[in-house]
Amino acid sequence: MPYREQIPIDKGFDNTLAMLKDGYLYISNRRKRFGRDMFETRLLGGQKTVCITGEEAVKIFYDESKFKRNGAAPKRLRQTLFGEKSIQTIDDSSHKHRKQLFLSLMTEERLQDVVRIFREEWTSTLDVWIHKEKIVLYDEVTNILATTACKWAGVPLPQKDIAIRARQLEALFDSAGSVGPRHWKGRQARNTLEMWLQKIVEDVRKGNLDAPEETALHRMTWFRDTHGELLNPEVVAVEILNIIRPIVAITIYIVFVALSLVENPKEKDRLSNAGEDVYEMFVQEVRRYYPFFPCAVARVREDFLWKGHDFKKGNLVLLDIYGTNHHPDIWKNPDQFNPERFKDRAENLYDLIPQGGGEYAKGHRCPGEVLTIEIMKTSLNLLVNHMDYNVPDQNLSYSMRRMPSLPKSRFIMNQVKKI
Repeated sequence: MPYREQIPIDKGFDNTLAMLKDGYLYISNRRKRFGRDMFETRLLGGQKTVCITGEEAVKIFYDESKFKRNGAAPKRLRQTLFGEKSIQTIDDSSHKHRKQLFLSLMTEERLQDVVRIFREEWTSTLDVWIHKEKIVLYDEVTNILATTACKWAGVPLPQKDIAIRARQLEALFDSAGSVGPRHWKGRQARNTLEMWLQKIVEDVRKGNLDAPEETALHRMTWFRDTHGELLNPEVVAVEILNIIRPIVAITIYIVFVALSLVENPKEKDRLSNAGEDVYEMFVQEVRRYYPFFPCAVARVREDFLWKGHDFKKGNLVLLDIYGTNHHPDIWKNPDQFNPERFKDRAENLYDLIPQGGGEYAKGHRCPGEVLTIEIMKTSLNLLVNHMDYNVPDQNLSYSMRRMPSLPKSRFIMNQVKKI
């Protein structure tokens, strides 16, 4: 007879408020309290939910025979972060087919293109920074990445519209874990951006606008689904945003790169004109150490038994992303910032999961992860080797409740100089 046991239960009719209170640490705190990598709770209107963490949890979570994404993401996430009928909300052959579209944009040549555009935009903006009394890095890099993302994707973005589009794109991910005004700001921004992009898609299809063949705008506009049909313009707009929005969200990581240089000044000396491997290690530790996505969500596809627990069809399951990146069974001294932990590290698809786990082509791991790493390495090189700056007194603390988290001052610089 199959082995079954009662897993710990976080008691309460609905623990959503407790989750918002604990933020990134909600699952980790209970893992420590219960001494288990799995417990049951009730969230989002009292829905029975199983929370899991750790390497074995990642492996089972990304087994598509066990879990599905359709109907899993809360409506407020679809209204802000993902969009309706997006790649994050579909499964099986439809998901794999559309995933190939996203992966086709991540060729070595195209990655080199986006890095080149980003470097050019940063260098050009640096010429402006040196004349400013101070800059707020988060705001400035948001503009740089919005420009970079649109240029790379083939989306026309006039100079006069950069700041407003950047703020709208920021609102999509800044509202993801929020309630109240931030959430409504995100919803309004999504509606505005989708209408803007739908018009662009329609112009391409009518022949009124040229989109270079290698760009996301061209490929998504003319992409056909598993039935051989063009996607409707509304869905194309959603998926173009799912290219542009994550690139702009790298702003958060870049600010944490800058913060890590302040918090670990000896690392900056070591990074000066260092090799590619040293930059890679540093960036990976930033992605592991600092908070970004708190968790991933799925629903049980069919009943199954795992580690003594019955997972019932339709039940909600949360995978602890932040907690897995800090799990003591995976990482030695997980709460210490130590890029050396990645030296000569064997590749593993299931332990470092800031943008999801498993294989890119077969599952729901973010296809833009390599792009993220390359942009972060470029920004690190620019901060260390191509500019000098002062970091004045400010509040650089970040909240583990606010999702996504960010230094409260958004990282202020002054006395900026080119090197």
